[in-house]
Amino acid sequence: MALSVGIVGLPNVGKSTLFNALSSKQAEAANYAFCTIEPNVGIVPVPDPRFDALVKIVQPEKTVPATVEFVDIAGLVRGASKGEGKGNAFLANIRECDAIAHVVRAFEDENVLHVDNRVDPLADIETIETELALKDLDTVQKRLDRARRQSKGGSAIEKKAIEVTEALEKLLDQGKPSRLYDPGDDEDKQNIVRDLALITRKPIFYVCNVKEDQLAVGEKDPLVARVKAHADSVGAPLVVICAKIEAEIMQLAPEDRADFLASAGLEEPGLNAVIRTGYRMLDLITYFTAGKQEVRAWTIKRGTKAPGAAGKIHSDFERGFIRAEVMFWEDRVSLGTEAAVKAAGKMGIEGKEYVVRDGDVMHFRFNV
Repeated sequence: MALSVGIVGLPNVGKSTLFNALSSKQAEAANYAFCTIEPNVGIVPVPDPRFDALVKIVQPEKTVPATVEFVDIAGLVRGASKGEGKGNAFLANIRECDAIAHVVRAFEDENVLHVDNRVDPLADIETIETELALKDLDTVQKRLDRARRQSKGGSAIEKKAIEVTEALEKLLDQGKPSRLYDPGDDEDKQNIVRDLALITRKPIFYVCNVKEDQLAVGEKDPLVARVKAHADSVGAPLVVICAKIEAEIMQLAPEDRADFLASAGLEEPGLNAVIRTGYRMLDLITYFTAGKQEVRAWTIKRGTKAPGAAGKIHSDFERGFIRAEVMFWEDRVSLGTEAAVKAAGKMGIEGKEYVVRDGDVMHFRFNV
């Protein structure tokens, strides 16, 4: 499951610096617009203390954590929806992502240029989100024109497409995201919306990039507080980081990072919150398989039943599913062995209707 989070924002807000810290791939970071021309892609492990605890107790030969793909997309500018600043290519890159991390500059620094020569995070947000809405509006209007032409032949689906696209056009024309449109339980309407692949329908969260001295006050900082109020108004999460510090942390040897974090007054890298938020925004959960050969975290959509989870390992597991042996990760760690978990009556035998919990440790029995 290649799940990706696109990192967007104006030029020079810290996107590439954040990406460099997130990923072992080093995107060029420089103090001028359009430094990033092609999107950089990095596969990032999801920080998970449950996984770490299982690895410690099992001591396997191999470990495979859950991962999220982050895509560093070049800075957008006003007019991107019409092609300004290579905007069409950049917006196409966003369309291919599953969720959006919108990096917002919330710090003053005369040495770091701003594309509009001012520091106003809400204006920056408006610029980006207006361009995303305008791009979607163009997509919707083209689909609406086609629906109107084809509905003249009596097509019931195209008549529904008119209803859907007119509602979406109204929202987007007001600068509102298409995610506010609810197609309800009508499967045809759901399919029409899905096929449009609208950018503003993707889940979004904000990453407030601040200077080191702002970290101590966090969301109480005046600039951050403005972004927080906006994020709350649209039901989006907010993560506050100092991308410069995060990049410095990642350049240190692992054994030196704890001391650096302590000196900066941090319990963990802010990147961890970015990664976990991106993961949650995709409505994902993790189950584990744990044995001496390997401890692995498997990524599934929330609400997945046991056969579907088994299919993540191999299609034969799903096709020939018999049952799942399930224990919770805390029981596996606290009791030490699978035998002890079973003896304590904490191992469940589950069938095809079992909905996998976040944190389950599972063994599958199958026959093909």
